[in-house]
Amino acid sequence: SVLGTNPAMSVIDQLNTSVSDQNADHVKLYLRGTVSNTLGLGILALVALSHEGVGVHAAAALGVQLAFYCLHGLPQRSEKFYDLSGSLTHLVVVCIALVREQKVRTARQILCAIGSTVWMTRLGSFLYARILRDGKDERFNRIKQNWLSFLGAWTVQAVWVMLVELPVILINLADDASTPTSPLLVAVDVACLLLWAAGFLIEATADAQKMVFRSDPANKSRYITDGLWAYSRHPNYFGEILMWTAMATAVSAAGLFRKDTSMLYSFVSPAFTALLLLKVTGVPMVEAAGEHKWGDDPAYRHYMENTSKLFLWRSAPPFTYTAGYVKDMH
Repeated sequence: SVLGTNPAMSVIDQLNTSVSDQNADHVKLYLRGTVSNTLGLGILALVALSHEGVGVHAAAALGVQLAFYCLHGLPQRSEKFYDLSGSLTHLVVVCIALVREQKVRTARQILCAIGSTVWMTRLGSFLYARILRDGKDERFNRIKQNWLSFLGAWTVQAVWVMLVELPVILINLADDASTPTSPLLVAVDVACLLLWAAGFLIEATADAQKMVFRSDPANKSRYITDGLWAYSRHPNYFGEILMWTAMATAVSAAGLFRKDTSMLYSFVSPAFTALLLLKVTGVPMVEAAGEHKWGDDPAYRHYMENTSKLFLWRSAPPFTYTAGYVKDMH
């Protein structure tokens, strides 16, 4: 996940950037709200129809988001509980997956649910602490002026929850107990579990390192190049994508051993996560902001050109300022 950023809200933020503050009138806000809500509801409908039993989860995700919007978001014109509601929606969807059918769950089904719960708890607690500290999220300033555009943020968040949680939903809807026992499948499960743990630790460590870096007043306008950030420009995104890819692989492998190809839909989760982080909101937004702040700094250019964008790889060689250039720490 993006440090201090909810991926669902970042989609809405992309729409915001196309219109200046001065031109954000009600007509444009209604148009934005119409687009975000129509697309969101359409995607939720497609996901609900993609596999028997998924509709209940989609309805629950949308229901939780609408409840927070109607009970607090709209009346108070507040985004205070937006991020917290996202984590709660994840939890509701996972709980439904576990308790909807009374049956003995396999270790694979339980571990997928536990993994998702651990991930959502870390993300949700961090984002809620941020909103409590800052008091507001400025990205909502324009869209919450209009009920329909503000609603779009909550609808998109329901979509985000559903697409990310597909591996957990699908494996728990399946008759996983009937999966044939195989040394190969056990090896795949163990490898995926280790990869998921690695991804989680990479993401959590990268976020923690950046949070500590930013908490130092001396680093207020600097960019981080230490720790995991020396080996990747976006190690937190790498960890996130690795985590969901590992879970989707475990779910799909079990499905293929049962000859149930519908489990392959679980790869929508890492594919959507990668698309969101690499092409829509994550890398493009972060690197555009960095280019604006430090694009003229040769040290920054050296870091960007010699450090892997995503995968953890070798660090950039030391940079030496040329003669006549005074290092500007802006």
